[in-house]
Amino acid sequence: MSMPIDLAYPFAGWWRVQHSPANRVPSHGTRLFATAYAIDFVPVSEKGRTAPLTAISLLKPEPAEKLPGFGCPIFAPVDGVVLAIHDSEMDHHAHRGIPSIRYALTQKKRAKKGWVALEGNHVLIECRGIVVALCHLKQGSITVRPGQDVQVGEVLGGCGNSGNSTEPHLHVQAVDSPDIERAKAVPVTFEGSLPANGDIVRI
Repeated sequence: MSMPIDLAYPFAGWWRVQHSPANRVPSHGTRLFATAYAIDFVPVSEKGRTAPLTAISLLKPEPAEKLPGFGCPIFAPVDGVVLAIHDSEMDHHAHRGIPSIRYALTQKKRAKKGWVALEGNHVLIECRGIVVALCHLKQGSITVRPGQDVQVGEVLGGCGNSGNSTEPHLHVQAVDSPDIERAKAVPVTFEGSLPANGDIVRI
């Protein structure tokens, strides 16, 4: 296993941890597209909750804007150089309750289209030979360009619901090559440790 790359938390506020490699590897149940050590962060309220579930949200998809954190700033977690961006995927509705089951059944179809179809709008940053990917960003929100130097804390874009995403969240992974479909996964830590599933990170 490669040595982990230590990252700064790329957001502010309250975020709940999901699919953490602190709980299992591969964290997302697959090693496809070098996601073995990937981690997800879901923006939540100060009480650690997303938007309340209602009868409507249990039965129908709902606008992503209704959930906490949609569009909130995402920051560079490392000093480095922007290798690539993708900013053209639409943010779709959030799927909770019964809609989340129907949405899950279409995941294989998206996976066949490749990593971009799964991760949606994203920024890739190279740092000391490691590539850090920040994914599911809001369409049209990315503020950096390839070749640009960035520093920790610099705004990259906004939290979105693009790609394979049931609700607005941030997917972070590190790899050893910009060719993610052939790259190997690199472990990550955040400020020297790794939060577990269900943890609430407050920055």
